Amino acid sequence: MWGDIVIAFLLAFMTSFVVTPYTIRLAKKVGAIDLPNDERRVNKKPMPRLGGIAVISGFILSSIYLIIIMNVDKSVFYSDIGTYTTKLIGFFIGIVVLGIGCFIDDARGIPSFVKLIIQIIAAVIVVASGIRIENINIPFFDNKIGLNTTFSYILTVCWIVGITNAINLIDGLDGLSSGITLISCISLLIIFTLNGSPIIAIVLITALAGAILGFLPYNFNPAKTFIGDTGSNFLGFALAIISILRCS
Repeated sequence: MWGDIVIAFLLAFMTSFVVTPYTIRLAKKVGAIDLPNDERRVNKKPMPRLGGIAVISGFILSSIYLIIIMNVDKSVFYSDIGTYTTKLIGFFIGIVVLGIGCFIDDARGIPSFVKLIIQIIAAVIVVASGIRIENINIPFFDNKIGLNTTFSYILTVCWIVGITNAINLIDGLDGLSSGITLISCISLLIIFTLNGSPIIAIVLITALAGAILGFLPYNFNPAKTFIGDTGSNFLGFALAIISILRCS
């Protein structure tokens, strides 16, 4: 199992690393360029901002590869595949919806309220697939507080949209949002391993870490490209959902 996970990490890393230069070319073609036209901008020259496409590509390709391999090998994940199939489909559809909306924002710009609506739609798709916060653990105690179904849906949507925007809002310096998310991935991977979390959570968080690491060489100061709204929204979206999946 761990050998497959290491391969998936490397696959996500290589995919993201190889695809990033192509996203730079794509950004120039579609006009997804961050211009230093005000004092808030850290960059002193026009900067491509579609690096998130590379991160998403690495994550999805690695996740699909690992799910297929572990299914064929009849590994520990095989017994869970029926439970998580619908949830994973909802997760990936949510990524596509969010990615398309943020791509348009990076290339042409959209009002902030429209982007919020897109985030909510993506979150609702995920919740409709069965991914939701069903209970709350009380720290240092063994008991859990079960949540009313309606409140559970609302809380989950708020959690996903909140974390998505939290990562998006800190994306102001070279390597900041991607670096912080990578640290979060490593921390969550340790927690998942120690807590005996579902293997799907370990699979996804490993793929996410690999995809980010493949992009970071292009994003460290001085950056060659930005991750853009496409990437920063995806990072928060993925973190929020994987943290819920580990409790499923």
